[in-house]
Amino acid sequence: MPELRLVIFDVDGTLVDSQGLIVASMNAAFGAVGLDAPSRKEILGIVGLSLEHALERLAPTDVDHAGMLAAYRAHYFESRSRDGTPATSPLFPKVREVLERLAADPWTMLAVATGKSKRGLDALIKGHELEGVFTSLQCADFHPSKPHPSMIEAALGETGVDKSRTVMVGDTSFDIDMARSASVKSIAVSWGYHDASQLGADAVIDGFEALPQTIERLLEK
Repeated sequence: MPELRLVIFDVDGTLVDSQGLIVASMNAAFGAVGLDAPSRKEILGIVGLSLEHALERLAPTDVDHAGMLAAYRAHYFESRSRDGTPATSPLFPKVREVLERLAADPWTMLAVATGKSKRGLDALIKGHELEGVFTSLQCADFHPSKPHPSMIEAALGETGVDKSRTVMVGDTSFDIDMARSASVKSIAVSWGYHDASQLGADAVIDGFEALPQTIERLLEK
């Protein structure tokens, strides 16, 4: 009889292309305290961290981080409310088809581990009509920031799947380092915000359609 397996996904840069919204919101956060925003590359370099930790890395220590946080969130949610989730955070090619294929397998459970807030994650899932696809939803509101393994450990606890049958799919060093800390396999996607070839993942994929076969290879007994 097959054994259950768990596939855990990062969101931004892995499932959805939200870089435009993230950069614009970060620009708004820095503008709120009268500072020039970092470069696009610097901003995308911290995607995956919880927002508080991201601001700590990008902004001087003597500025109003709480005000920046409020400005970021206001711009982010206002933009998404105005333009809609599919426009501001579109799914990457083949994501929906592959998620539905994996979710239809009775021996595969899907989870999310993201630096997003619960509010942001819930809205994104609803906006893309992905309700019921993921068994476990782990977000920044309830865990230390990546790469701490807490989110993966919580997903393992909720699903009861063994570490040896679990894989993390992400696009940044924070995702792959989190997987390593939790002693689970990792898959890096090449279309994300960090250079996948430099992350040290167990596998790298160049298209989402390659994911099912890659999971099979990594988790085969």
